[in-house]
Amino acid sequence: MDEDSRYEAVRSRDARFDGVFFFAVETTGIYCRPSCPAVTPKRRNVRFFPTAAAAQGSGFRACRRCRPDAVPGSADWDVRADVVGRAVRLIRDGVVDREGVAGLAGRLGYSARQVQRQLTAELGAGPVALARAQRAHTARVLLQTTGLPVTEIAFASGFASVRQFNDTIREVYALTPSALRATAPETGRASRRTGAPTAGIPLRLAHRGPYHAASVFDLLEHEAVPGVETVSGTPGTRTYRRTLRLPYGVGIVAVGERTGSSGSATNPGGWLEAQLHLTDQRDLTTAVQRLRRLFDLDADPYAVDERLGADPRLAPLVTARPGLRSPGAADPAELAVRALVGPSGAAELVRRYGKALDAPQGTLTHLFPEPAVLAGAEPGSTLGALTAALADGDIRLDPGAERDDAQAALLALPGLGATTVAVIRTRALGDPDVAPPGVDVPDSWRPWRSYAVQHLRIAGELEQS
Repeated sequence: MDEDSRYEAVRSRDARFDGVFFFAVETTGIYCRPSCPAVTPKRRNVRFFPTAAAAQGSGFRACRRCRPDAVPGSADWDVRADVVGRAVRLIRDGVVDREGVAGLAGRLGYSARQVQRQLTAELGAGPVALARAQRAHTARVLLQTTGLPVTEIAFASGFASVRQFNDTIREVYALTPSALRATAPETGRASRRTGAPTAGIPLRLAHRGPYHAASVFDLLEHEAVPGVETVSGTPGTRTYRRTLRLPYGVGIVAVGERTGSSGSATNPGGWLEAQLHLTDQRDLTTAVQRLRRLFDLDADPYAVDERLGADPRLAPLVTARPGLRSPGAADPAELAVRALVGPSGAAELVRRYGKALDAPQGTLTHLFPEPAVLAGAEPGSTLGALTAALADGDIRLDPGAERDDAQAALLALPGLGATTVAVIRTRALGDPDVAPPGVDVPDSWRPWRSYAVQHLRIAGELEQS
C-alpha cells in the first residue's frame, strides 16, 4: 500500500487494516488504528507507521479511544520465513525480555547489529523498542483488568524495574500507572472490585475479522488429551482449558468459544474471552502469545477468504465457513510428539511420564512430558529419536525456527513420515502455506494452502490427521 491508499483506509475506517499499519496525527501527538472512530484528520497532518513501536518511538502516544496497541498483529509475520518475520515471532514470545537482544540474535543466527538494522529498516523500530511496546500493552491490560499491585504488574509485564515501568507508561499513554488504571472501562473496574485473587487474569484475545470458532473448538475437543486438556459445555458455549509449561512456571488457561450472537458458528469480529492462572506472572506475555498461535488469532481472514474464495472448488466452502482458521500449537514440541503418536498415544504418555501439578484444577492434573523425559524413556524408537533431537536442540520448533531447516531435520529422522512432518510444519511451526504430500493443492491457493487443506478436511474431502 502507498500512503494515499492507507489514507483511504483511514477515511473509510477499514478494520481490515488494523495492525497492518498505524497512523499518527501530528497536531494531537496521538497514534491510532485505521478503524479509529474519531474524526478523520486532514491528510497533511497524518503520518503512517508499520508498527505501534515505530509510532511510539517518534513521540506519539496511544489513542485512548481506539486502543491501537491492542489490535491483532500483522498476519505477515506468520507468513514470512525471513529473519524479520522470525524475529517478530520471537519478540512476541518474550525472548527479548528473557534473553535480551543477544539471545534473540543468537536464535536467529545473526549478529545483534544485523538484527537491529533489518528490523529498524523495515519496521521503524529495533528489537528493544518492539519489546517495549509489547510490555506497555501488557501493563495496560493488567492495570485495567486486574487488582494486582503496580509493582507486581511492572515485573509481570517484563520490565526490569519499577522506574522503567513508570517512565514507559508515561511516555506511551501520557498518564501515570494509577491514572491509566482509573481510565479502565466500567467492566474492567467491576472485575477488579469483585474478582478474587484466585480468579486468574481475565483477558480478551483480539482477532481480526470473522472467526469460525466452532471448527477450532471441534478440533480441540477431538484432540483433547486427558489430564492436560479439556473442553466443556455445548457447541456455541464451550470452554477450552489446558495446562502450560512456561519459562518461569506453570499456567492453566481457559478460552471461551464466543460464537455469533444469532447462534452462527462464526464470531463476526472482536475477541475470545480468556482466563489465565499463572504461578509466575512474568509468564503472562508468553502464555498469551502461545494461545494466540494455538487459536490462530493473528490471521488475516479477509486475505485468506478472498484468495481461496476465488477458486470454484473452494468458493462454497469459504462461504459456509467465513473466517476459518488453521489452528497452531500451544507447545510446539508437544504438538510434534502428538502428531507422531496420536491422541490415544499422547494420553498414555501423559499417564506414564507426565508431571503432576502441585495444585490440580478439576480434571487438569498434569503437564505434558518434556522431550528430555520421553527421550530417556523411549530410546531406540522414532519417538525417542524425535524427542532426543528436540531436547538437544538439533531440531528447533520455536517461533523463530527456520521452517525449511526444521522440515529437513524432521524428515531425516527414521520412521517419521512426510505426512506427519507436514502436520508438524502446519501446526507447530505455524506455517500458513503447507500442502500435505499426495494432496492436489494448486499454487493458486498460495500463500494460504494450510487454510485450504483445513476447508477440505472439514468438508470431508480429506482424511483427518
